[in-house]
Amino acid sequence: MEKEKPEEVNSSLKDRSLETMKKKFKISKPKGKLGVLIPGIGGAVSTTFIAGIELYKKGNGKLFGSLSQMGTIRIGKRTEKKSPLIKDLVDLAKVENLEFFGWDVYSDDCYKATKKAGVLDGSLVEEVKSELEMIKPGKAVFNKKFAENLNGKNIKKEKNYFKLANELINEIKTFKKEKNIDRLVMIWCGSTEIFLKKSSVHETIKSFEDGLKKNSKFISPSMIYAYAAIKCGAAYANGAPNLSVDIPALEKLSKNNKVPIAGKDFKTGQTLMKTILAPGIKSRLLGLNGWFSTNILGNRDGEVLDNPKNFKTKEESKLSVLEHIFQPEINKELYGDYYHKVRINYYPPRGDQKEAWDNIDIFGWLGYEMQIKVNFLCRDSILAAPIVLDLIIFMDLAQRAGMDGIQEWMSFYFKSPMVGSKLYPEHDVFIQSMKLKNTLRFLAGEKNIDHLGLDYYYE
Repeated sequence: MEKEKPEEVNSSLKDRSLETMKKKFKISKPKGKLGVLIPGIGGAVSTTFIAGIELYKKGNGKLFGSLSQMGTIRIGKRTEKKSPLIKDLVDLAKVENLEFFGWDVYSDDCYKATKKAGVLDGSLVEEVKSELEMIKPGKAVFNKKFAENLNGKNIKKEKNYFKLANELINEIKTFKKEKNIDRLVMIWCGSTEIFLKKSSVHETIKSFEDGLKKNSKFISPSMIYAYAAIKCGAAYANGAPNLSVDIPALEKLSKNNKVPIAGKDFKTGQTLMKTILAPGIKSRLLGLNGWFSTNILGNRDGEVLDNPKNFKTKEESKLSVLEHIFQPEINKELYGDYYHKVRINYYPPRGDQKEAWDNIDIFGWLGYEMQIKVNFLCRDSILAAPIVLDLIIFMDLAQRAGMDGIQEWMSFYFKSPMVGSKLYPEHDVFIQSMKLKNTLRFLAGEKNIDHLGLDYYYE
């Protein structure tokens, strides 16, 4: 009998491994309602998202920017010309089956909060006034030292962190029962908390729960929400850059409770542009001398980030992107000595309409210098709303497929993607897109696409 060649053996083992994984990740049907839990439900991102969903339910809005609702995915060879909608390939939760509940330090219902945010035209908001008025925030778990510039009064009176976590758990259970919810996803849309490093209290489930009982100064409100979500079996995604679910204790708890987790920091304006431009610069082996970025914005996010302690958290998230894309340790001549600066300026008149300026100093053939200048006048919440929707839909898919722990395939949506302890994060938006779509193909039982393409030209 002819022996298999080594590459054939490796391919065979890989195929068998993939088949084993496919049997493991068997997707259950998205029956019933999907409950969406939102800390920070009264903010600009949350209200823009919820109003958009309610308008869509009435046939008055299109969910542009949402991969789960409008994105297509190629299946098979290019010659087959098969590119169905993602939602037709994979059995996803229906937008019509979303139910909302959340918490906020401000007591305004979602109608009043949407009007105050000023992102959407008043006439649009009026069309869903009754639906938005029905969504009232619960009292928030809040500690002013983590967001000093917030002055809301809609805050829980309990002081002990462990008891606060149990209050959240009871509220989640009540919401699930009263609204006849089948499954749950929590997505943090609250403000950026101050910068924290991992400490011993974050290492194990026991040390974390002991820290909750002792009101550890290293446990933030977002960690309490994440803990409550996981204990209730709710998938959890962190839309802010602060340390939250990305600690060993909560990662372990998510595995134990078979809950998917993801984060962090929604990739919207300036950083989205960086993850599009930087891979192009690197792919052409153009060098980088410096990248200066500045922003002006006037929403609640800008107000919170006006505090240097909170800005430090955002700065760390924004600065990490270029380092991982350019890999200066590998490409020293091109990227070993570039200067990267990020500024955020709070300017109330601008509201949610952020303006981002980038000055990029590059060099090419024989070291000749060139410049790229970008002026991105974006709407932060308009860019974030479809991210919130996709994360809810795809995190629910992960949960129904039994994919617990870190969901790296969600990196596409984050500035600081969570990854396994021995891995570095992928920040290249095109690699992230491929990772996401190949995961969807895999879950649908389709072949992954590597874009080699030689089979079109050689037998």
